[in-house]
Amino acid sequence: MNYDPNRDHIVTYQYNYHVTHFVTSAPDIRHLPADSGIEVAFAGRSNAGKSSALNTLTNQKSLARTSKTPGRTQLINLFEVTEGIRLVDLPGYGYAEVPEEMKRKWQKALGEYLQKRNCLKGLVILMDIRHPLKDLDQQMLEWSVDVGLPVLVLLTKADKLAQGARKAQLNMVREAVLPFMGDIQVETFSSLKKTGVDKLRQKLDTWFNMPPEMSEDHPE
Repeated sequence: MNYDPNRDHIVTYQYNYHVTHFVTSAPDIRHLPADSGIEVAFAGRSNAGKSSALNTLTNQKSLARTSKTPGRTQLINLFEVTEGIRLVDLPGYGYAEVPEEMKRKWQKALGEYLQKRNCLKGLVILMDIRHPLKDLDQQMLEWSVDVGLPVLVLLTKADKLAQGARKAQLNMVREAVLPFMGDIQVETFSSLKKTGVDKLRQKLDTWFNMPPEMSEDHPE
């Protein structure tokens, strides 16, 4: 563990996300590896840029599949940074053109993972900066606060807006999440310009360095 007894604080280990590799895809939690170690999940609407963000974080062009057709991530995809440290790409939600039966199946898998996976210690919610805080985004925030799960909101595709509009959207979303009364950090992100990648890495390092007594607080 990263606690130094000769100091009064945690020594944060910086992970090398560039060596992240694919582990498995699963239709539901029953097909996932053992519920141990630490996982941080990436969630968002199907067109929010989840796969692009994961590829940018890991500096790999095709670690997570990207597609011109939103909604291609139909499974829970696990990637390992190092032993016991994993990133999780969850099925995208809220895409209208997906058949209703398939959408229900995805939503069930998503809900089960979020509620029953005890090694989940943080959630990255991605929202298009031009269309943030849709109903399902807000539901994800409410659920996370209810179970005490910390959240990093990434406002993706930040390069699509001019600097002034980008800052205005960031401030608007930061104010809008205050009533949720949770551990929610909001930052801008651009896979194209690499904006926000450092802040994403810093937050992941913080979650992956949680001492055992803190990382066991996630409810059953």
